Amino acid sequence: MRTIISLLLVVITTITSSMALAVDTPETALLKARNAEFQKDTVHVADNVYTFTGYSVQPVSMIVGKDGLVIVDTGIDTASAKKVLAAMRKITALPIKAILITHGHSDHIGGIPVFAAEGHPQIWARSNFRDEAHAFKREGLTINRIRGARQGGFLLPPEKRINNGIAQAYYPKHSLEVFGTKATAIQPNHHLGSTRELIEVAGISLELVPINGETKDAMYIWYPAKRVLFSGDFFYSSWPNLYAIRGSEYRDVQSWISGLNQMLKEKPEKLVPGHTRPITDKAEVMDRLTNYRDAVQYVFNKTIEGMNKGMTPDKLVEYVKLPQKYADKDYLRNYYGNIQWAVRSIFAGTLGWFDGNPTHLFSLPVKAEAERMATLAGGKAKLEQATLDALNNKDYQWAAQLADQLIVLEPSTGKPKLMKAEALEGLAKHLLTATGRNYYLTCAQELRKAAEKHSVK
Repeated sequence: MRTIISLLLVVITTITSSMALAVDTPETALLKARNAEFQKDTVHVADNVYTFTGYSVQPVSMIVGKDGLVIVDTGIDTASAKKVLAAMRKITALPIKAILITHGHSDHIGGIPVFAAEGHPQIWARSNFRDEAHAFKREGLTINRIRGARQGGFLLPPEKRINNGIAQAYYPKHSLEVFGTKATAIQPNHHLGSTRELIEVAGISLELVPINGETKDAMYIWYPAKRVLFSGDFFYSSWPNLYAIRGSEYRDVQSWISGLNQMLKEKPEKLVPGHTRPITDKAEVMDRLTNYRDAVQYVFNKTIEGMNKGMTPDKLVEYVKLPQKYADKDYLRNYYGNIQWAVRSIFAGTLGWFDGNPTHLFSLPVKAEAERMATLAGGKAKLEQATLDALNNKDYQWAAQLADQLIVLEPSTGKPKLMKAEALEGLAKHLLTATGRNYYLTCAQELRKAAEKHSVK
């Protein structure tokens, strides 16, 4: 009988949560409206510059030269790259003479084999190409692959995904490798050092500029003849991902700001971001880059100001708020990156893990704290009731925190896992940041599966 009741509980809570997710919150509506940004399209950026959007999670660009083509970034995988190449071939049959990679993240390099297959093009990247992935491999880390798949929503069914904030909900063939250490077998054969370099390919003069921000192997590409800037992931239409919840080394925010300053000095008239659609209006390009730079600078300065006042990260995320003149701009909303995560990352990246509160120098073990929490509540039954009350009141963050205590106390019991799953699904509904939303929903899915296993034993 107990097994049957547990199974019914799984079914009922699953149906309830699914019904709740079906109701649009303002955040859900905004994310759905974003899908227009990811339509499959060929954008004629300049006379001889085309950008192909919507084929995978990252736009691929083509510059047409006198006797050949230059490709900027290649998309997440070979399947999408083949479709992009077919679209390119409707415009020109010229051979590919060069492939330029703005940085070594897998979503920008997965299509290299397709574009390199027609000949022996120059493949340009920074000399420390794939620095981040190599660091993970060197340290023996694999958890970033699991967390990356959660962040990307790759393990969720299509009905639970809207988009990824700066790209459509795409399913790569090997989802766990997208944020892992696996890279294409075809490696760069030309390397950019630490200084700007002018290259000539197919009668086209391009400047490759090394910068440090999202990754240490990043560069932007400047096409002065047409005043086109290919920014890589230094800019896209969303608050930048100054910290990735899959896990990453500190992304140097001051270097990111310096990179944006350098881009502004070029005075670009066309801007091709690392994600989202190109911007082809000169005034809009400068306006967006300027506001982007200023907003990031504001958050950094305000975080340092609060740190100097002795604020801990939990206090800082309440203290640092984006001014309305920036917050009202759609391209600075938290679709992909999140300002609170940026604040926490700036703190950790400059002061380390210790928040300054001596209570946290040696915290209680997790189980010991959970036992004391249960005692404080009047027993596990009352702690469970408090969790249920929080769920009924839609106080999802508190419910999740209480459920964590119950899971520690009863790791082989399904009910606390179901309560936490419901709390995470509730939190997901009200979060605009797609990566966090995906993470919530994937973990909820994992908890439901674990609860079901416990119930049938």
